[in-house]
Amino acid sequence: MPERPIEDVQEAHTEGWMELDDVVGTGIGLCDETPCIRIFLARESPETREALPDSVEGYPVDVVVTGPIRLRPPDSLPRPQDG
Repeated sequence: MPERPIEDVQEAHTEGWMELDDVVGTGIGLCDETPCIRIFLARESPETREALPDSVEGYPVDVVVTGPIRLRPPDSLPRPQDG
């Protein structure tokens, strides 16, 4: 059983993971109904994948290849229709 809340574990490790090539973010999710930490990659490379853990502080880690993540200006987002 993990000793710390998953949010604390994610926060403690995200900065280090973000220094790895291709890591574009982290999050918290469910893996087979178990809380897990997700690490998002722009692309998968053997070097980056090998540097990432399968679990951290008792929580499983799920690596997800999302592709690059880019911010969009607010005026480019779809808006609800009036009416």
